[in-house]
Amino acid sequence: MLRAAGVGVGDEVIVPAFGNAEVAEAVTRAGALPVFADIDPLTYCLDTSAVEAAITDRSAAVVVVHRFGRWADIRRLHALGQRHGLLVLEQGESEAPYDEIAQRRQRAGYLDAKLRGVRTPDGGDGHTYQQYVVRVPGNGRPDRDAFARALRGKGVDCRVPVKTPVHRLPEFRRCVSLPETERAADETLALPVDASLTKREMQRIVSACNALGGLLQPAF
Repeated sequence: MLRAAGVGVGDEVIVPAFGNAEVAEAVTRAGALPVFADIDPLTYCLDTSAVEAAITDRSAAVVVVHRFGRWADIRRLHALGQRHGLLVLEQGESEAPYDEIAQRRQRAGYLDAKLRGVRTPDGGDGHTYQQYVVRVPGNGRPDRDAFARALRGKGVDCRVPVKTPVHRLPEFRRCVSLPETERAADETLALPVDASLTKREMQRIVSACNALGGLLQPAF
């Protein structure tokens, strides 16, 4: 899509660093330079103000990635693209059948109501809960990783959604300030919310998390 739009050598394309490297790799394959912008801490998608701050006279496009079943503020991003003459491309996640989404939302609602000691996801804008991503309080990555290990020890299949932001990978290393991206990479943890989970399994997730959540206090 970038090549078809004439994006290539000498152009810059603004992309998120929170996620996997495939978007940045696509930009480099088109011959352009990926420029990383920070995310909104609620949606984990590109923040419009951060995108605007990253625009230069070489900016040609923005690639917006919808994350975890939550949509970016695409209306504002398209308006920004129009003002600056930028191509705005979207990368979404594969959509599940409606019944499955409804069941995931039901399980997410249960977790929202029962979990203590972790920050539950913001459910606005039609969240489909491709992943149920919480924030673990404390001292960032060390406490989040310890929390994850303890949950796995109790039989809860949790995972870190983004282990290393793209701008920290050797092939894309940039000296840029992306505080929300860094914080999200250090604090986030995806808990099970699959439609196949039974009530007993959901109760076990809550029990395991709540037993640990009170042990971690926000760092000052």
